[in-house]
Amino acid sequence: MGVEIERKYLADRPELEPAAPAGERILQGYVALGPKEVRLRRHGERCFLTVKEGSGLVRTELEVELSAEQFTELWPATDGARLEKTRTPVPLGPTTAYLDVYAGPLQGLRTVEVEFDSPAEAEAFEPPAWFGEEITGQDRYRNQALAVRGSSAP
Repeated sequence: MGVEIERKYLADRPELEPAAPAGERILQGYVALGPKEVRLRRHGERCFLTVKEGSGLVRTELEVELSAEQFTELWPATDGARLEKTRTPVPLGPTTAYLDVYAGPLQGLRTVEVEFDSPAEAEAFEPPAWFGEEITGQDRYRNQALAVRGSSAP
């Protein structure tokens, strides 16, 4: 099981965003919710089952690639806990930011995530001007919460 070290922000300043190529559509649904979540994701043509545990800056993560057939078989189990977004990678110095623009009931919500190799690297990170408020660890902005309740952002 690996570790995910990530900070998440609102992306509510699109006028300041750097130009980036078109993103890729993501379908995401949850089989199990809570402190240990089980997620299905179709990202382009690739499909994954991911188990994540914990909250905040550092979480454990186990990801297994699925066939399209396996994804299709499991997808009905996510009914009532799904979201759709377009993810665009944006180069950010030595790392990459991932801009997520949500669709459907979450239309209008935009977030940006940055993954790091260590907690120290994450703590030292200075977000660029186009990042909005930091929402790392805020339960209402976790994708599983967004998938179930929709955006609770003001």
